Amino acid sequence: MIFAYNKEYVGDVLMVILQDTKDIKRDVERKGKVARVFDEKGTTLAWNIFDVSSLIDLTGSGQVFLTDYQVATLNAELAKEGFAEQLENDNTPKFVVGQIIEMVDHPDSDHLHICQVEINGGQCVQIVCGAPNAAQGLKTVAALPGAMMPNGSLIFPGKLRGEDSFGMLCSARELELPNAPQVRGIIELADSATVGDIFDSKKTLDSIID
Repeated sequence: MIFAYNKEYVGDVLMVILQDTKDIKRDVERKGKVARVFDEKGTTLAWNIFDVSSLIDLTGSGQVFLTDYQVATLNAELAKEGFAEQLENDNTPKFVVGQIIEMVDHPDSDHLHICQVEINGGQCVQIVCGAPNAAQGLKTVAALPGAMMPNGSLIFPGKLRGEDSFGMLCSARELELPNAPQVRGIIELADSATVGDIFDSKKTLDSIID
C-alpha cells in the first residue's frame, strides 16, 4: 500500500495505491470525500481521498508515510461513507542497503540476473536485475515493494520474463542523487555499509565507492 500526496500538482487528494494498475480497465465509485477505484472483478485497486487536509495533517510531496492514528482517522471516513474495506498501515522501510548473496543468469535473457538479496538480519528477497555491474557480494540500495521512486514509478512484486522479482536494485540516477553518473549500473556501496540500514542520501553518498 502506497500513500502519495502532491498538493501543488494534484490538489488536496491523498492517493492510496494498493497494486499496479497498468493495463487494467478501471471504474470508480465515489461517496463523499472517498473514491474507490476497482477493476472489472470488483477488486479494489486504489483509493482517492479528497479534501484530505480536513481529515488529517499532511506534509511532504510524493510518497508520504502516515501514523497509525491518521490511518485510523481515514478508516473512520471510509466506514462513514459505507465502505467495508479498511486501509492497512505499513511503515517498514522501502529503501534499504541490500547485499547480493547469490546471483545466477536468467534462463530466458542474455543480460538479466536472478539475485538473492539480503535486506535485513538474514532476510532475503529475490530481485531480477539487469545492471552490468551486479555481482555476488555487492552492497547496493534496494527499493522494496511499496516504494515510490523519485520519478513517480511504483515498486510492486512482479515477474520479469517469468521470474519473480520483489523489488529493484537502484542506480544513483534512478534515485536522483546529486551528480549521479549517467552510465548504467547500480550503486556500489563500500563494504562498511550495513545491510538493512534505511537509505539516507547523504549517508549513502558518503559510502559510495568512487
